[in-house]
Amino acid sequence: MPLEEFITHVFCLIDDLYISMFPEPIWRRGFAPKLSDSEVITMEIVAEWQGIHADKAIWAYCRQYWSHLFPSIPDRSQFTRQGANLWRVKQMIQEALVKTLDADCSDLHIIDGFPIEACVRTRAARSKAFKGEAGFGYCASKKKPFYGFQGHLLIDARGIPVSLQLTAANVDERDVAYDFLEKLSGMLLGDKGYIRPELKSDCNALGIDLQTPLRCNMKDERPKSFVKRIMRVRRRIATVIGQLAEYFDIESCGCRDMWHLTSRMARKILAYTTGIYLNIQAGKDPMQLEGLISA
Repeated sequence: MPLEEFITHVFCLIDDLYISMFPEPIWRRGFAPKLSDSEVITMEIVAEWQGIHADKAIWAYCRQYWSHLFPSIPDRSQFTRQGANLWRVKQMIQEALVKTLDADCSDLHIIDGFPIEACVRTRAARSKAFKGEAGFGYCASKKKPFYGFQGHLLIDARGIPVSLQLTAANVDERDVAYDFLEKLSGMLLGDKGYIRPELKSDCNALGIDLQTPLRCNMKDERPKSFVKRIMRVRRRIATVIGQLAEYFDIESCGCRDMWHLTSRMARKILAYTTGIYLNIQAGKDPMQLEGLISA
């Protein structure tokens, strides 16, 4: 669809969800902001889809090209502060979209992690950003050590992001998996990093069937056709993470504190889910991102 039509669709979706969740103003002190919260979130989503990821660049892009749609754009610091303050609102809108799409009720979910590099490892000792919050980790898929954070993503079988958790890079992903379990039912697919007898047992106790590929030294008694099928399905999360990295630069930190990082991740996941929602509404493949916005 044309970009201006895309902006209209995004704003109507975000504004409807926002009003349904917050019928009363959420700003309690000071003067009301010039832009509505729905407008700020819409501008962030549209800019993310245009490949613009930094707060300053988002403000400059919207002020230059879309001031006729958003005539009350304030100065940069006020705009970026308002956007960062809305981190929890973005998460709640994402949760509402997930429920609208029934992604939380799916009987099959997939879990995996991805690296978020805070800075080059050689500079980590001198960096003042994220002191005591980031950590050193290793990305097995890229065969690369890094310093920063780990994003832990849960999706449904269609590729819709259901939940995202951020931890330091050195936190075991099997420990983080417990944060998702109480929301799940049915089958949960993960990679070899989620192999742990205790986790498997705890999943069984909750009625969750955790399935992973096994290591070379482990005997697999499952039918080969079953293993082949679930591993083919599990690859969908690699596609989702790849799209989030390619279109929304989600593996880049781009900020210096957890407040802005949390808001940054929330808007990227929301932007991606918004695109999936519009594709579903149009009867298209949810993950067919190319062509969603035409020139």
